[in-house]
Amino acid sequence: MSGLKRFFKDTIIYGIAAVLPRVINFLLVRVHTDALPASDYAENTNFYIWIALFTVLLTFGMETAFFRFYKSEEKKDALIATSFISVFVAALLFVAIAFSFSDFFTNMFDFSQNPMQFKLFVGILAIDAVSVVPFAYLRAANRPIKYTAIKMMNVGIIVAINLLFLKLIPELKASGKNIPEFLNTAFESTNIVNFIFIANLIGSAASLILLLPFLRKFKWHFNGVLFKKMLNYSWPIAVAGIAYVINENLDKYLIGQMMDKTAMGIYSACYKLAIFMNLYIMAFRLGAEPFFFNHSDHKDARETYARILNYFIIVGALVFVGIVVFLDVIKQLFINQQYWEAIVIVPIVLLANLFLGIYHNLSVWYKLTDKTRYGMLFSIIGAIITVIINVALIPVIGYIASAWATLLAYGSMMVLSYFIGDKHYPVPYNLKKSGSYLLVSIVLSFVSFTYFRENYLVSILLVFIFAMLIFWNEKKEILAIIKR
Repeated sequence: MSGLKRFFKDTIIYGIAAVLPRVINFLLVRVHTDALPASDYAENTNFYIWIALFTVLLTFGMETAFFRFYKSEEKKDALIATSFISVFVAALLFVAIAFSFSDFFTNMFDFSQNPMQFKLFVGILAIDAVSVVPFAYLRAANRPIKYTAIKMMNVGIIVAINLLFLKLIPELKASGKNIPEFLNTAFESTNIVNFIFIANLIGSAASLILLLPFLRKFKWHFNGVLFKKMLNYSWPIAVAGIAYVINENLDKYLIGQMMDKTAMGIYSACYKLAIFMNLYIMAFRLGAEPFFFNHSDHKDARETYARILNYFIIVGALVFVGIVVFLDVIKQLFINQQYWEAIVIVPIVLLANLFLGIYHNLSVWYKLTDKTRYGMLFSIIGAIITVIINVALIPVIGYIASAWATLLAYGSMMVLSYFIGDKHYPVPYNLKKSGSYLLVSIVLSFVSFTYFRENYLVSILLVFIFAMLIFWNEKKEILAIIKR
C-alpha cells in the first residue's frame, strides 16, 4: 500500500499544480466569451490549435523519454544536459526558420489579418518548449511543491493581464472613467484578442526564468549515444502526440473551414466545459507517469497498476455523472448565452475524454516495454477515425459529428490498447468491476440529460445512489487507504 500512498500523494500535489491553474484559467472562458464575439473566439481557438501541434514537434516526445531514462541512467548530468540541449536547439532552429519565412507561416496559420499574432505565437512556442525539460526534472526529482509554485505564478500573471485588458479596462471605458495613459494607449493600439496571447507569453517567460536556476548545478555535456537512445524511444511518442493533436483539434479547424468561424467559436466554447474531466486526467497523468516508471521493478507492480485503473474509473465515472447532472448550471456560470447552442456536445465529449484517460492508464504496458510504436499506431488509428467522420458527417449533421468522432476515436484507442497490451504485458485488470461502474455512469448520465434535465432533485438522487453503490463495493479498500 506504501506505493499507492506515494502515488496518491503525488497525484494530489500535482493535481493542485494542474487543476487549480486550469480551473482559474477556465474561469476566463466567461471573460473571453463576454468580451469576444464567436468569430473572434474562433481566432483564439485557431491560435492554440497551432500551438498544440508545434509544441509536440519541438519537444518530440523528449519529456516521456526523460522519465523513461531518469531512473536507469546513473549520470543524471548527461541526461539533463542532453535532453535540454536537444530541445533548446530545436526551439532555436524553429525561431530562425519561422522568422526567415514569416510571410509563408503567417498565411499558413491564418494570421494575415492580425500579424502580431505570429510573433506572439513564435515566442510562446519557443519558451514553452525550452521549459519542458526543467519542469520534467522537478517532477522526476520529486519536487512537486516547487513545480506547483511556478505553475501557480504563471497562471496568476495570465489571469491578471486577461482581467485587466478584457474586463476591467473595457468596463472603465464604458463607464467614462479615467484610465492611466500608458494602459489606454496599449489597449487602443492592440487587437483585444491579442491580450490573451500576450498574457501567455509573459507568464511563460516568467516561469522559464524561475526554472533555469534548477539546472545550474548540473555539468553540461551533450551525450550523442544517449541522445540516440532517447530519440529512438521518443519519436513514436512524438508521432502519437501529433495524432493526439489531430484528434483534439481537427474537429474545430474543420468546423471553421466547412461551416463558419461562428460555429467554430460556439463549438469550441462548449467543448471547454469538458475541462473538468481533462483536469482530472491531467492530474492523474502528472502523478502516474513518474510513478509507473519508478514502481516498475516492484514485485506487485502489475497488481498496483490494476488497482489504480479501478480507482481512476471510479472517480472518473463520478466526475462524468456529476458534470452531466449539473451541466445547465455550469453553462450559465462559465459561458455567455450566445454560445449555449452547442451544449449537447458536452456529455459526448466528457465520455470521450474519460475513455482517453483510461487509454493513458493502459498505456503503461508499451511505455515500460519500450514498445512506444504501438502508442503511435493507436493514435494514428484514432486520427484516421477523426478525419473520416468529420469530413464525411460535418456537412450532413454539423458539429455534433465532431463530438461523436472524438468519442469513437478515443474509444477505439482504449479497446486496442487493452487487447494488444494483454498479450505483451498482462495486467490483472478487473474489467467486470470497472466496466460495470463505467456502464452505470453512462446510463445514469443519459437518463439524467435526456429525461430529467434541470430536475435536480431526481438527478442528485441518481448521483447519490451511484456513489453509495461504489462505496458499498469498495468500502474495504477505501477505508484501508484512509487508515494508512
